[in-house]
Amino acid sequence: MSVSESRSAGSEGNEPRVGVWLIGARGSVATTVVAGCAAVAAGLHTPAGMVTETPLFADSGLPPLSSLVFGGHDTVDCSLPKRAEALAAGGVLPHGLPAAVAAELTAAEREIRPGGPFPDDTRTPAELISSFTADIQDFVRRRGLTRAVVVNVASTEPAPTGAALPPSSLYAAAALRAGCPYVNFTPSTGLHHPSLAPLTASSGLPYAGRDGKTGQTLLRSVLGPMFAQRALAVRAWSGTNLLGGGDGAALADPAAAAAKNAGKERVLTDSLGTTPEGETHIDDVPALGDWKTAWDHIAFDGFLGTRMVLQTTWQGCDSALAAPLVLDLARLLARAHEAGLTGPLPELSFYFKDPVGEGPAALGEQYTALAGFAERLRRHAVGVGEPETGPSESQPSETQPSETGPWEASPA
Repeated sequence: MSVSESRSAGSEGNEPRVGVWLIGARGSVATTVVAGCAAVAAGLHTPAGMVTETPLFADSGLPPLSSLVFGGHDTVDCSLPKRAEALAAGGVLPHGLPAAVAAELTAAEREIRPGGPFPDDTRTPAELISSFTADIQDFVRRRGLTRAVVVNVASTEPAPTGAALPPSSLYAAAALRAGCPYVNFTPSTGLHHPSLAPLTASSGLPYAGRDGKTGQTLLRSVLGPMFAQRALAVRAWSGTNLLGGGDGAALADPAAAAAKNAGKERVLTDSLGTTPEGETHIDDVPALGDWKTAWDHIAFDGFLGTRMVLQTTWQGCDSALAAPLVLDLARLLARAHEAGLTGPLPELSFYFKDPVGEGPAALGEQYTALAGFAERLRRHAVGVGEPETGPSESQPSETQPSETGPWEASPA
């Protein structure tokens, strides 16, 4: 039995299908998400790194992996199957996996639409948002989906310098207009642009972000609280990241690197209660491909002022670290939407460097908040309590903002 046949057999019973619309749908992370979901759903691999597959989320009503349907936007034309082959050649995906999940990769590739804006694009921001919105709505209608979650996994963009909406914000506006929960897994602006505040507030949709916490910052969110709790004064904390691939090329732009580093440094400030000396540097090393090395040098004072140093080295594959988190977040946002939750979800700060809403910076406290969120979903799944709502009581299929802005073009 092929993987696609196995998944079809496991999907009998007409289970509701949930869409996952990926911004940057032909990138390394997105390709690993699609291939990994197919492999785990078929039982070819264990769900390593997926917190939603642990007992913490048992009986919480999350959509099964076999119910997820993938599509997305991208501005490159390398197909998902070819991208998967390249990742397997680089050791990111297991040898033979692209062939085993070829049907799933091809199905997702058919659902990828051109993004934008392109260098010679003449469309206005309103026209781009309407086009992106129509693509998402068409995906939901044609595939008979109960709902869809939009997840931004595109390359990091520089922070905006003017009033114009950057590409990540155009996609975020389209997600809300299409009535979809939104996840910003990147440090890009997304929903954080001030001009999107009225649309975000009026949408009545749950959202989460930003910048997935996969490696160096994951360690910092554990080590920072350790120093604070043991009353050890950190004098300096310096870091270096060596990485290649698309992220390395994108972060070679100093403005994009600054946007990325802001979240890394914020974790230290929040967990230590002070900002230590030192900086974090990001170096593009194309030869590393999708692999990265992150090094931290921590200088701290012990008893009687004894000076000491802790050094850490993290070597890993960013796509393999990110993909299980993306699958977790897509399932969690879909379930939150089904449960009637709205607005920012600070309980998901466990997954992010710069989480929306108010929440702790220490990973242990964030995990406790995530456990509480799992319990909320579980109570709703068994019918205990009423659905929780925020600013809006309803979940419209297409959200119409009440204030003027570049998103207010007529639907395409």
